[in-house]
Amino acid sequence: DTMPRNPANEQSYAEFVAARSQEEALRPFGRDAVARMIEHGARLAEHQCKLSTRFGAIADLAREANFWAGVAGHEVVTAADVDEAVAERTNRASQDAEHYREHILEGVIFIATDGEIVGQVNGLSVHEIGEFGFGHPSRVSARTFIGDNGVIHIERETDMDTPSHEKGVLTLNAYLGGTYAQHQPLSLNASLTFEQAYYGVDGDSASSTELYALISSLSQIPVRQAVGVTGSVNQRGEVQPIGAVNEKIEGYFDVCRARGLTGEQGVIIPATNVVNLMLREDVVAAVRDGLFHIWPVTTIDEGIELLMGRPAGEQDDQGEFPEGTVHYVVKKRLRELATELKTFGEEHQAETQGDDD
Repeated sequence: DTMPRNPANEQSYAEFVAARSQEEALRPFGRDAVARMIEHGARLAEHQCKLSTRFGAIADLAREANFWAGVAGHEVVTAADVDEAVAERTNRASQDAEHYREHILEGVIFIATDGEIVGQVNGLSVHEIGEFGFGHPSRVSARTFIGDNGVIHIERETDMDTPSHEKGVLTLNAYLGGTYAQHQPLSLNASLTFEQAYYGVDGDSASSTELYALISSLSQIPVRQAVGVTGSVNQRGEVQPIGAVNEKIEGYFDVCRARGLTGEQGVIIPATNVVNLMLREDVVAAVRDGLFHIWPVTTIDEGIELLMGRPAGEQDDQGEFPEGTVHYVVKKRLRELATELKTFGEEHQAETQGDDD
């Protein structure tokens, strides 16, 4: 359903729009309008270097742009008319998105977009209704305490997740073991959840978000709430690409803009998703003006430094991290948890033996 975005195929798009204009007696399309139609084709393809071959959708957009050109009194369809057609299409299907955003602004759904909080990160989710999808932030929280059950996801325990999401949770355990438990035991209890999520959780695109929340809880280092996060993570801490990146960014941007852009807000995305960015013009303008930010990252360490404001830390040959870094604090806390668990077990065993005597 896509084809390469090259001069020949862009020319084909222009010819297709011209053919629709002639056959259906539409107004002629200006160069700027054709360029906007091509950009929309790239957005449908979710790739800067590809174009959608859903020509029925392109033809529908051409007809609607022609209508709005008539409303505006234009003899030639302009880029503004194409933008109006896209905006009206979105408006017709965005009732649920607006309803969700209203709940956030009214404080019914808890989403913070400023300040710093330990163990809490704004994940970026997408909800699809037919052909329309909208992004929105979802609070991910983590709590850590003494035990040896590892990472427990509340959605998993209540059968609200899918196998792909369960895979993401298991990957977190593997990352923790590989990063912190090469020379000491990994003994902890940790709970993760999507706050106020009353429907199933699908996919592993929030696994990096969950890992940041977990690391923050272990280290007690707060996370910037002005930043939204999306991205899958593998066992080595590499951030992997996800789908619907444009909708996720725009959903978080809409919430931040409604509350007032401060210049501190933005999103962390996988660097491999940069080629998929085909954002709305208002988002592009805000990024250009420094009012909103998009930070591409390739590793969890890069995200840690953006979210927590201190070096992540690089492991030496002995498996130790520099003092004061995030990984150093996490590893120290994991060692304390393992020691406390062992001490508690020994004390409990001694008390039991004393009662028996």
